[in-house]
Amino acid sequence: MKTQWKLPDTTQAKKRLGEVEVLYDQYELTPQQKELGMNKTYFIKTYGCQANERDSETLAGILQTMSYTPSETIDEADVILLNTCSIRENANNKVFGEIGNLKHVKTQNPDVIIGVCGCMTQEEDLVKRILQKHHQVDLIFGTHNIHRLPDLLHQAHFSKERTVEVFSKEGDIIENLPTKRFNTIKAWVNIMYGCDKFCTYCIVPFTRGKERSRLIEDIIEEVNELKSNGYKEVTLLGQNVNAYGKDLRLDDGFASLLEEVAKTGIERIRFTTSHPWNFTSKMIQTISDYDNIMPYIHLPLQSGSNDVLRRMGRRYTIEEYMDVFNKIKATIPRCSISTDIIVGFPNETDEQFQQTLDVFNECKYDNAYTFIFSPRSGTPAAVLEDHIDMETKRRRLQELNELVKKYSLENNLKYVDEIVEVLVEGPSKKDETVFTGYTPQQKLVNFTAHDAKEGCLVKVHITSAKTWYLIGQLVD
Repeated sequence: MKTQWKLPDTTQAKKRLGEVEVLYDQYELTPQQKELGMNKTYFIKTYGCQANERDSETLAGILQTMSYTPSETIDEADVILLNTCSIRENANNKVFGEIGNLKHVKTQNPDVIIGVCGCMTQEEDLVKRILQKHHQVDLIFGTHNIHRLPDLLHQAHFSKERTVEVFSKEGDIIENLPTKRFNTIKAWVNIMYGCDKFCTYCIVPFTRGKERSRLIEDIIEEVNELKSNGYKEVTLLGQNVNAYGKDLRLDDGFASLLEEVAKTGIERIRFTTSHPWNFTSKMIQTISDYDNIMPYIHLPLQSGSNDVLRRMGRRYTIEEYMDVFNKIKATIPRCSISTDIIVGFPNETDEQFQQTLDVFNECKYDNAYTFIFSPRSGTPAAVLEDHIDMETKRRRLQELNELVKKYSLENNLKYVDEIVEVLVEGPSKKDETVFTGYTPQQKLVNFTAHDAKEGCLVKVHITSAKTWYLIGQLVD
């Protein structure tokens, strides 16, 4: 019933007060919950970043411990979960479009349970919109109470009432949740949750809670288990991995963690995402020291203007950013670097946009993820008056993207006639003699081979380069 709903509270989500608990026995199923999914199926649709992908693996793991099996299609599932993203308005629109599409599913099968979870459900306005306009949604829960899914699903199934439970809290760490990995050779590994940076445009600190780190021993245990199960690559995940261990009072915590993960001997280690403000010299040196830490770094710039960076609340200057960038290039051989850039932050001038282009021309990034500023309700930037029209912002984005393509191709051309190591991900669906995989520098390679086994590290001779990928032949 409505009186039992636990709705999100933006004011509460801003607070950073309490101590974080690490819980090893929070997830437990009753006998009835273990059998709830007998002869029933589920379908999970994931939006957004790698953190959401990892959460969906946990959701799938929970559902399968409840005896649900995966459905091939969304129309035939007994439980449908939309794991949502709220980083930009376009992400919200996609989710609401899908919710609308599911109305016919509910009409055809009134017993289907449609659930919405993830970052969108941590926002007050969006939850109210779902409740008011989308009555086909039966279940709403947030990022902090995934472990409560069995109870919530049981309630939604038997009460025939809408179930809404969203915690607006700093978050705890729950270690005993089951997982259904979606990949057999590469795995996401959470090392921390949440963010305390509060960039003025970003909703993540409100939707993901306080920065809180998993214990090193728990992370290493997970990596060792993945290695023993044949995984070749792990990506360490956090909203800001550089801040790992600050809450545990560890000195240079992420550098120490990287070293411990490297010592497990797993073939490849990656991480995302880094914040330039916390990128230490020890981190850079550790990456250089271990061959199994891949020479690829995502280093968000956001803007080339110090004034815009200040208004964004980014906590670094362009000079400080370039110092980190140049140290990485000088210390880590053949390191590729990608970035994020927001175009059209409120009242960004032509001169400030040109400064972004100047930095891009200096850094010559291997790749960049570029976006027009999207105001997020509840963030300081959302209420800024903006005199820049959308046509100007689109023109700037197009100009920036031309640079992205230019330097992506230039960097890829450097690999022509080289022999590179590729982790094989599998054959092409269209041609069984063409396989795909990635180099240590995160370059996608399409290569020909009579036989290349998924999960193997192979040598490939690069014969040509395109803007977004390399082409080559397996070296016998």
